[in-house]
Amino acid sequence: MTGIAFTKMHGLGNDFVVLDGRDGDLAVGAAQARAIGDRRTGVGFDQLLILEPAGSAAADLFMRIRNPDGSEAEACGNGTRCVAAKVMAEKGTDSLNIETVAGVLPATLGADGLVTVDMGPASGDWQAIPLSVEADTLHLGIENGPLKDPVAVNVGNPHMVFFVDDAEAVDMEGLGPDLEHHPLYPERTNVEAASPIGPDRLRMRVWERGAGITRACGSGACATAVAAHRRGLTGRKVEVVLDGGALGIEWRADGHVLMTGPVATSFEGRLHPALLEGAG
Repeated sequence: MTGIAFTKMHGLGNDFVVLDGRDGDLAVGAAQARAIGDRRTGVGFDQLLILEPAGSAAADLFMRIRNPDGSEAEACGNGTRCVAAKVMAEKGTDSLNIETVAGVLPATLGADGLVTVDMGPASGDWQAIPLSVEADTLHLGIENGPLKDPVAVNVGNPHMVFFVDDAEAVDMEGLGPDLEHHPLYPERTNVEAASPIGPDRLRMRVWERGAGITRACGSGACATAVAAHRRGLTGRKVEVVLDGGALGIEWRADGHVLMTGPVATSFEGRLHPALLEGAG
């Protein structure tokens, strides 16, 4: 059978196409990613996850991440959990180290079937985020309609987190694009709007860099939890409720952020060669 084998997976509706290039023969560029990501003529995804041979002796594999617009992302929390679940099942293990552009991320499978990934240390340093000029990352002077005074966080990728009275009332589709491309963020940014809805519980919605509105964003949930604690709104361990469901987030005292939640496989198939013809 011709074509490239793929697996369609999701974490709380945050959906991914997973390609296995661990034999080193698979090359997928921006144009191919856009073709696969088209939800009408391709398969469709929030992120394309390409498994490659590990470059680090500390990792089991490398995971490359591409957005639907073809751009490459540094980190993808829910995608990491999905890939971890898939490869752990293959290997018959309950732990795995996944290398990404953002570093090596350890993942574990719990007895309850939930997958936890250590997203590494979060940073509020303006250069690490990165911002184009030095700024107070706890109170950025950015405003767009009802969204004001965000917190800047890096969790392997950049984030701009706003706290509002009602996250569900925010027009993320209308406000997100301009904020994603704000000049203070030279590499663009993910945009979150969040509201406290109980003790150590947050409701969050997201506009993802390079993808737009998604039902869930793992790194966004991590960034929001970190921002909430920095603002004194929550403790270090919270539940973040997204459009697709809830994730458990813990910002440990050592700076590392742990994210726990479910994953699922939707279907498997093969990409017909005609889909990628002329994509380059």
